[in-house]
Amino acid sequence: MPKLKTKSGAKKRFKITATGKVLHAQRSKRHGMIKRTNKQIRQLRGTRVLFKTDGDNIQKYFLPNG
Repeated sequence: MPKLKTKSGAKKRFKITATGKVLHAQRSKRHGMIKRTNKQIRQLRGTRVLFKTDGDNIQKYFLPNG
């Protein structure tokens, strides 16, 4: 069985914490800021933890060595 490669796009988008949770950047911050309120922009700062099942799938299929 060949080794599984880590998906390079997932490497850049997700981070695994010491306890095994998967962090991701918040969406809706790439463009179109003029449409959003200052409150929305402020609340989208930082990272969030994925739901457990989604995080498990990311680790299994995209970050097998992470």
